[in-house]
Amino acid sequence: MLAVLGFLTVIAMLVLIMTKKLSPLVALIIVPVITGIISCFFFVTDAENAPGVINAFANFKKLGGFITGSSGIGSVAATGVMFIFSILFFGILTDAGTFRPIIKKILQIVGTDPVKICLGTAFLAAIVHLDGSGAVTFLICVPALLPLYDALGMRRTTLATIVALSAGVMNILPWGGPTIRAATALGEANVVSFFMADLPAVIAGLVCVVVIAVMLGRSEKKHLTESGAMVSEYVEPELSEAEAALLRPKNFVINIILIIAAIVCLLKSGFAPAVIFMVFYVLATLINYPKVADSKARVDAHAKSCLMMCSVLFAAGCFTGIMKGTGMITAMSQALVSIIPAALGKFFPLIVGVIACPASLLFDPDSFYYGVLPVLAETATGFGVVASDIGRAAILGQMTVGFPISPLTASTFLLIGLAGVDLGEHQKKTLPLAWLVSLVMLAVAIVTGAVHI
Repeated sequence: MLAVLGFLTVIAMLVLIMTKKLSPLVALIIVPVITGIISCFFFVTDAENAPGVINAFANFKKLGGFITGSSGIGSVAATGVMFIFSILFFGILTDAGTFRPIIKKILQIVGTDPVKICLGTAFLAAIVHLDGSGAVTFLICVPALLPLYDALGMRRTTLATIVALSAGVMNILPWGGPTIRAATALGEANVVSFFMADLPAVIAGLVCVVVIAVMLGRSEKKHLTESGAMVSEYVEPELSEAEAALLRPKNFVINIILIIAAIVCLLKSGFAPAVIFMVFYVLATLINYPKVADSKARVDAHAKSCLMMCSVLFAAGCFTGIMKGTGMITAMSQALVSIIPAALGKFFPLIVGVIACPASLLFDPDSFYYGVLPVLAETATGFGVVASDIGRAAILGQMTVGFPISPLTASTFLLIGLAGVDLGEHQKKTLPLAWLVSLVMLAVAIVTGAVHI
């Protein structure tokens, strides 16, 4: 019953969000709360009580703890702090006009061709994600490219999709979270060796992302041409008196130094991103708007973005906390393993590879790689399938190309928050493409022998 409730929770939430029947904020709270209350009759946390009415009352009292605990809001609290101060940091730099000369220079190089801009987006995201951090990739790429997309009238969903796909493929690298988790769970001592068999598939995935970027760029070009918004030459928009008063052209160099220093600290300092952005927000404020009235006005100007991002993030924490605490995620994994017919045992790697990407909507990385994957591998071994094949198939989609669309990862909300796009719109546009990239990589992995069937 817990597995049924778990699947119903995820399906109902996704349908409500994608069809815009409910906002992500409301859906992420109300759906798991309802199913969480129902689940109180079916899970046992007290060995002295069997499932039923008596145990349900005891479990109901624990729902609040599931929501606020280390698997719920507690797991995203630090990320929420990072969201607030990263928005304020980049917001202040944008208000000061830091990105305006950069946009002008980029347009001088690549022109106003949406295809070239989409290609540049894919390459930039891939390069930045060499460090393996989705949060860092989104924090660097989206604020830098968003003004460019807005200036040319290109859709923000296109930016979010390309960055997500490029970062997703690069997330398969051996120092990325999914690959490390998969190798650890399967007892693979050498993570690099475990990954290397999948390298041709990853290269194919990057090629696929480039092709998709070209297609999306052509789509943007067609959209802009048909709407009459296509520009042959970029003309910098005029600013209002209030916006012009905020510009700090004399601080351009020092603001660029601030951005570079923040990126270096993110990559090399070892400090939590929340701490880094708290410090750099203060520095950006003191440099650009030292007067108290001005600094307060900048906070007020960006308060709406901060509130929306953090509220959705904490709502996702509520969803994750209930799903984990009630045992619904564990029950779902057991159900998935049990429904695979024995006759299909030798095709386990293919099955895992096909469902890996959409499984990111159901399982967080720890639950899948430390909970589901060992069970799948052990079951597959009984059919003569090598466990490492299961792992290599899994990392081609599960929380790699699947992580920037999953409601179970904070990075998804960072991406859509920075890009200013709706979760449902982002998932509808990105999920089919992410699944396609995953399947292309799986096909290459099978052809090259990384995954045997």
